[in-house]
This record gives sequence, C-alpha cells and structure tokens, in this order.
Amino acid sequence: MGRRTASIRVDEEKLDRLDKLAESIDRPRSWLINQAIDRYLDEEEQFLAAVEEGIAAADRGELVPHEQVMREARHLISSMASRKPRR
Repeated sequence: MGRRTASIRVDEEKLDRLDKLAESIDRPRSWLINQAIDRYLDEEEQFLAAVEEGIAAADRGELVPHEQVMREARHLISSMASRKPRR
C-alpha cells in the first residue's frame, strides 16, 4: 500500500505526550499516530456496522417490546445493587 503525507495541527501537550509515549516504546511518532488512526477507524467502522445491523433488524420487525427491556433493566439494576458491598 502506498503512503501519502497528511498534515495536521496538534496542540503542544498532545505532541509532547505522543513523543514521550513513542520514545518509551522505541517507535517513531508517525508509527504511533498510525496505530491510533487504525484503532479509531476500526472502532468507528465496527460501530457503524452494528448500527446498520440494528436498523436492518428493526426494518424486519425484529424488535424487543419496551416492557421486556424495562423488566430486564430493573432485574439487572436489582442484581447489581445486591452485589454492592454495604458500608
């Protein structure tokens, strides 16, 4: 895959943090930035795919009734509250 140069403006604090992290893992700044961009793109693409899947399921009528969702949410909240240590 070919490489192209992209230029961005970054505040000094972020750049300092990038440089410190890059130095600590013995990698160049550009490698670290590319890793961050790859992770961001992967997460956003997965999120958009999940949204599209949800919309398609809704279009097919594959919905969970509101009362069922609320019943399950109340149950989850109740079970989490009972696990919470008392002070």
